[in-house]
Amino acid sequence: MSNYNKSYEVVVVGAGHAGCEAALAAARMGCSTLLLTIGLDTVAQMSCNPSIGGLAKGHLVHEIDAMGGEMGVNIDATGIQFRRLNTRKGPAVRAARAQADRMAYSARMKNVIEAEPLLDLKQGLVDELLVEKNRVVGVRTREGLDFYGRTVVLTTGTFMRGLIHIGLNHYAGGRAGEPSAEGISGSLRAQGFRVGRLKTGTPARLSARSIDFSKLERQPGDKVIKPFSFMTDKIERGQVDCYIAETNETTHQIIRDGLDQSPLFAGVIEGVGPRYCPSIEDKVVRFPEKKSHQSFLEPEGVCGSEMYPSGLSTSLPLDVQLAYFRSMVGFEQVEIMRPGYAIEYDFVEPMQLSASLETRAVGGLFHAGQINGTSGYEEAAGQGLLAGINAARQCQDRDPIIIGRDVAYLGVMVDDLITQPTTDPYRMFTSRSEYRLLLREDNADQRLTELGRTIGLVGDARWQRYLEKQQQVGAATRIIKGGSVTSSNRDIVKKLQLGNLKSGLSLEQLLRRPEINITHLKEFYPGLGDFSAQALEQVEIAVKYDGYIKRQLEQVERFREQENLKIPDDIDYDAIQSISTEVREKLKKIKPISLGHAGRIQGVTPAALAVIQIYLRKQYHA
Repeated sequence: MSNYNKSYEVVVVGAGHAGCEAALAAARMGCSTLLLTIGLDTVAQMSCNPSIGGLAKGHLVHEIDAMGGEMGVNIDATGIQFRRLNTRKGPAVRAARAQADRMAYSARMKNVIEAEPLLDLKQGLVDELLVEKNRVVGVRTREGLDFYGRTVVLTTGTFMRGLIHIGLNHYAGGRAGEPSAEGISGSLRAQGFRVGRLKTGTPARLSARSIDFSKLERQPGDKVIKPFSFMTDKIERGQVDCYIAETNETTHQIIRDGLDQSPLFAGVIEGVGPRYCPSIEDKVVRFPEKKSHQSFLEPEGVCGSEMYPSGLSTSLPLDVQLAYFRSMVGFEQVEIMRPGYAIEYDFVEPMQLSASLETRAVGGLFHAGQINGTSGYEEAAGQGLLAGINAARQCQDRDPIIIGRDVAYLGVMVDDLITQPTTDPYRMFTSRSEYRLLLREDNADQRLTELGRTIGLVGDARWQRYLEKQQQVGAATRIIKGGSVTSSNRDIVKKLQLGNLKSGLSLEQLLRRPEINITHLKEFYPGLGDFSAQALEQVEIAVKYDGYIKRQLEQVERFREQENLKIPDDIDYDAIQSISTEVREKLKKIKPISLGHAGRIQGVTPAALAVIQIYLRKQYHA
C-alpha cells in the first residue's frame, strides 16, 4: 500500500448530494478536506428524478440554504421548471419543487467544489476503513492508496455491494454504468456494525423525439417563480414544459403478464423498497381496482432528448418495459434510451449513530445519506451538511451541533433515524413534524441563519441580507399593528367590501380575514410596498395564523422540558427497577441523550419514562 503523503482533517467518501454538502461545509469552516468519488464526471449526479424539492423536501432545501449549504443556490442556477405545490393549502405544507437540467446541475456543483480553497476532489473507490483503537484514521482505496484524516464522513449512496436488476438478469453496480463498492461493507461489519439491505429503483429514460406530445396534457411551470435560495433574486434560465401521461388497462395487463420475469415478484430481490415510491408493477398488483396511474413526463435537460417518466420505476425486462410504454397514449412509437432498473444496496442501521451523525462504535466516523437508510437527494444533502459540520467541529475540538425537532426538519429527520428502526427507505413528510406550522419554508432563515453564522457557514453577504429582511418584517409588522380602517376610509371599505363599517377595524383584524391578503392592503398603505415579498409573506402568515402559532409554541415549551432533562452517559439502566428487560435493552442500545429522546424510542412506554425520570432526579438531582 502507498500513502498519498498528505493528511486531511476531514475525508468525505462519495460525491453525491450528501458528500458535496459535507465536503463544502467542512472546507468552508476552515478544515482541510478531501472528497473522494468513484468518478469525477458524476459529482452531484441525479441518479433518479432530475428534480429538487417537493412536499417536505422543499423545506429541507430551504433549511440547507439558510445554514449556508449549496443545494438551493445550485437548483436556482440550473432549474428549468419551477412550481409551488399546495398553494391552496396552509403555509405549513406549501412547498417548492423544480426540474433541474441534470447535467448542468452536476457540472455547476463540481465547479463550486473545485473552486473551494481548502477542498481537494479526487477519484478513488474506497475499499476499507483504517481504524486504530476504535477510532477512524483514514481510508484505503481499491487502487492501493491510503488517505489519512482525523475524521471520515461516509456518503456511499447505493454503491455498497450495489446489485442492479433488469428482469431476471442482475449484475454488480452502484448505478447504471458505474461499479459497485464491494469492500466497504465488510470493513464496516468487521468493526461490529449491523448492516442491512434496501432496494430502490428508477424508470426508463425515453427519447423525446419518439413521443407524440400533442396527445399529452401540458404542464407549464409557475409564471411568477419563487427561488429556493434566500440569496437568489431572480431565476434567469429559460423554462420548459412538463407533460402528464397515464397508463391504462392494456398497460396493466402487459405488466401482469410479465410478473413472472420480475425479480421483485420472483423472490430474487432481498432488500425492502421505498413504501411511498413503489414500482409500477407494485402499483398494478397492490391496486388492481385502479384503471390508470398518472406519470409526469419530465425533461432531463435542455440540450438532450431524454425524458423521465416519473411514477413508472420498474425492474421488469426491457421488452416488457417497451411493450407497456407503447400501450400508453402518446407513446405508441416510443424508444427507450436507458432501461429502468431496481438496485439493491447495503446500509448501516442508523440507530447506531449519535445525534451528531457520528457512529458510536468508531470515533470520528460519520454517516450521511442512503448509508443511513434514507431516500432522496434532499434528505441526503441535509444529513451531509450536518455530518460535515460536526466532523469539522470535532477537528476544531468544539461540541457538535444538534438541531432539535422543534427547530427544523433537519432535526426531525436525524431524530427519527436514530430512534426508530428502519424498515424501508426513510422519506421526509410534513406529517413527521409535530410542529410543522413553525417549520415552514418561508421562515427557514429565521430559524437557522443565526446558527449558520455562529458555525461559520453564513458569510457577510448572506448575513446582511438576513438582517435586512428581519428589519423589513419588523417595520411591516408595526404598520399592520398600528394601522386601522374606519368608515371614513370609503375607498378601502368599498374595494374590500367591508359593508357598513361602524366601529372600525385594525389592519391586523382585517388581515385575519381569509378573503383578504397583504397585497390588498399594499394598494391603500403605500409604505407596505417598500418591503420585499418575502418579508410581507412572513408578516401575513404571523397575523393570519397567530393563534395556531402560539399554541404550537406552548407545545414546544412542554417538549423542551423533557429535552432539557439530560441522561448522563454513565447511567446504569440495570440499577433502575420497574422497567422491563425489553425497554432496558433498547435504552442500552440507543443510549438516549435526554428524557424526551428516550420517549421517542419505539417500545419505551410512558410508565417507563416516569420511572426513569424519578431515578434521574434521585440519582443526579436533575
